[in-house]
Amino acid sequence: MNEDQSRHALNTALSRLLRPLFRLLLRYGVSYGSFEALARQTFVDVAMDVAGLDGKKPSLSRISVLSGLTRKEVQHLSTHKEVLTAADQFNRAARVLTGWVRDADFHDAHGEPDILDPDGAGGFTALVKRHSGDVPARAVLDELIRVGAVRRRDDGRIELLERAYVPSRSAVEKLRILGNDVADLIDTIDHNLVHGATDPRFQRKVMYRSVPADALPAFRQLGAKQSQALLEKMDRWLAAHDTDSQPDQPDLPRARVGLGIYYFEEPVARQQPQGDDT
Repeated sequence: MNEDQSRHALNTALSRLLRPLFRLLLRYGVSYGSFEALARQTFVDVAMDVAGLDGKKPSLSRISVLSGLTRKEVQHLSTHKEVLTAADQFNRAARVLTGWVRDADFHDAHGEPDILDPDGAGGFTALVKRHSGDVPARAVLDELIRVGAVRRRDDGRIELLERAYVPSRSAVEKLRILGNDVADLIDTIDHNLVHGATDPRFQRKVMYRSVPADALPAFRQLGAKQSQALLEKMDRWLAAHDTDSQPDQPDLPRARVGLGIYYFEEPVARQQPQGDDT
């Protein structure tokens, strides 16, 4: 593939990628001017990272050449840099929820997450202390109730409703997921473009173009059930290798790693029969 073909393919992909993003921006009242300002800032930030990969301090001239912006623009953006990163630390409430699902000390006789007393051995406070450190148990409980992951029963005990931390009510948390998850997918695709022949990262999907709409609920249910089971299996493996459980090895090289699954669907326009002039 020559440079013109690569540029055309990239522009086509970028146009398709931006369409759902721009729909979201318009829905939240983000103007093109605001998007452009953020794009300029982020473009300079990334150019500075790229320019410094060889160990040399990136100069304004080099950033200007890479980004296509003037030296004056680069100097302004690098001086007035805003912190726009989303929280990268795994949510403490999610740690508690995951611990509840996988920790046998908080399971019932059938190996399922037990309904917990608020306090005492094997209770919710003990769960929080084991899997989230010194954060107040009440704060974790309030967060899990807020997102619909647990409920407090009439008898005061706490029941698990969802096995995964999904912020179903807050747009703020969902927008953070947008930034984190889409960035991870693009990073994987970029890695495979450069290193796919020697060090490929798993990137697959299954898709059919003409599935009857009345079959979708069954597939959603099947996909959710089997995907959750796979993610829980991967979670158990990662938990066993996570260095948070190995405090005696503080200098051990580490990496942020994971596996993501998502569901998608869109309607397909009905095809007109051959010879139908209506």
